[in-house]
Parts: sequence; structure tokens; C-alpha cells
Amino acid sequence: MNIRNHRAVAAVARYEQVPLLAALVVICVFLTIATNGLFFTTGNISNVLRASSIELIAALGMTVALVAGQVDLSIGSLLAVVGVTSVMAYNDTGSVLVAILVGLAVGAAVGLVNGLLVTKIGVNALITTLGMMALLRGIGYLSTNARALQTQGDTLKTLGVGYLGPIPIPVVIAAVFVVVVALLLNRTVFGRCLYAAGGNPEAARSAGLPVNRIYVGAFVIVAVCAAVSGLVTAGRLNSFQPTIGIGFELNVIAAVILGGTRLSGGEGSVTGTVLGVLILGTLSNGLVLLDVNSFWQDVVRGTVIILAVGLDELRKRRRRAKFREVSRAEDTTGVDVPSQRRLAEVEG
Repeated sequence: MNIRNHRAVAAVARYEQVPLLAALVVICVFLTIATNGLFFTTGNISNVLRASSIELIAALGMTVALVAGQVDLSIGSLLAVVGVTSVMAYNDTGSVLVAILVGLAVGAAVGLVNGLLVTKIGVNALITTLGMMALLRGIGYLSTNARALQTQGDTLKTLGVGYLGPIPIPVVIAAVFVVVVALLLNRTVFGRCLYAAGGNPEAARSAGLPVNRIYVGAFVIVAVCAAVSGLVTAGRLNSFQPTIGIGFELNVIAAVILGGTRLSGGEGSVTGTVLGVLILGTLSNGLVLLDVNSFWQDVVRGTVIILAVGLDELRKRRRRAKFREVSRAEDTTGVDVPSQRRLAEVEG
């Protein structure tokens, strides 16, 4: 993807985030009215942001992976294993730092293994991470005998329930990750390589980019982000269940796709991911406040996932049509369309 096309895609992505923001506002207004103001209270908004922060951290990593044209289905099981190992490390040592380092090391190791299996062995990412999902879930059950693991002490809980001033610490951690991932994707060479490798791997290889190393880096990043989500989740709970995180990967992928990141790679933004996570988090919270049956909550989440994938396909067709129009204009005139005009045409 050349620079001009990349800018055009970015312009369309920004335009498409406006309806997402409008949808979030409409949902918030509806829930405020439907719950007689209970939704739009300081305590409830804080709860929404705290709960959404866990998914947002993992979703930012998933955005990186999907931009590179990869996917990781093991993040839910990884969240559980990181929670179990970090709580064990904390109980044994009494050190939050040791618990954090153990959790991050587990995440990085799993991401590295996934990346090497995909790039060196040649196993499809979907199959690789599906197998890793089952493997990690089994490890979680075996290491705890499928029982809850009690957290001894209160220091670890700071990660999940503490505050930095009036702001919940999980929200602060998520905000830091938003900034870091946004800078990574938009202001670094590695970020541009991610888009190139995801958009057209063969062209990226022909240009001399180390595509396999880019893929491995993407898998490590998504796994580390999932590990941080696991650490925050462990901090929120007095006891950690090895069953935690089941279905987590589906919610995360749905939020990322809803935010405009393409399943096939090459396109995605941090802003869209943030909006996608907030929309799903707000819906989940609103359904609980409205006392909707939990089975219907699953129906709503499943519907959103299907709609998200459908929207991804519609976005793909729309952009292809726009670029065909621009290319046709260039072929007719024999003159390259200036970048400002191309952006205006794609946005319109």
C-alpha cells in the first residue's frame, strides 16, 4: 500500500468512527432514560470504564495482530493462566512486582511460541491459537485442580480495585496502553511495517521487509496485552477461577472489528477500537441494569459479533469501490490525482 493510499484509508477510517461515536451516545441516552437515570451516575460510569478497561487492553493488542493480518484466539485462556500464575507468585513471595513479572513473562513466552509456530512451522494462525487456547485452559485447570485460587493479602488488589486520585487504576493502565499502541501504529517504522505486512504480505516481502519477524512481534504484543488484562483481572478478584476468560477472545475480536479493523489485515485504528470496546461494555452494563436474562445477553453479544463481521465486509467493499473510482479518474486524465483531492473523494 503506497503512502497516498494509506492516507486515503486513514481518512475513511476517521470518517467511519463518527457513526460509532454517535451510536455510543445514543446507547448512553437510551440506557439513561430506560434506567431512570441509574445508568448515568458517577458510580456506574466508573464501573463501566473499569470493566471495559480489561477488554480494552487486550483489544489494543488484538488490533495490532489484526492489522498485521493475524489473529489470536488464545487470549482468553492466556488471561486465565496469567491470573493463576501471578496469584501463585504473589502468594509465594508477597511481592506484586514478582507477580507482574511472572505474568508478563508467561504472556511473552506464549506469544513467542504462537509466532514461531505460525512463521517457522507454517501452521495457520487460527489453528495455532485455537490449539494454544485448549492447551492453556488445560494448564489452568491442572495447576489449580479446577478450584478457585485465593489471593493472600491486599497489595495485588490495587491493580484491579485501586484508584489514582479519583480515577480507577485499570482505567489509568488502559489509557497508557491506548497512547503507547497509538504511537506504535502511527509514529514508528514497526507500525508502518505492520500495516504493510497485513495489507499485502508478498509486496512487503518484495520490498525487503522482515514479514515473519513482524508477525512474531505482533503475536508477542497481543499476548503481553492479554497478560496485563489477566493481571488486572487477578487484582479485581479475591479468588481467581481457572474458568475465567471463557469467551473473552470473542468479545475482544468483536469490539476490534466493530471499531473498523479489518479481519484480513492492513487497516485498523486505536480510536475505533476504543469506541468498539466502549459500545460493547456499555451494552453489557445496560443489559444488567435492565435485568435482562443472561441468556438474552449472550444472544445480544452474538448478534453484535455477526453484525461486526458484516460491517467489516461492507467497509471492505465500499473502500474497493472508492479506490476503483479514483483509479478510473487517473486513467482517464492520465494525471495523478493530488492527495488532497483523493482524500476528499474517498471521504465523500
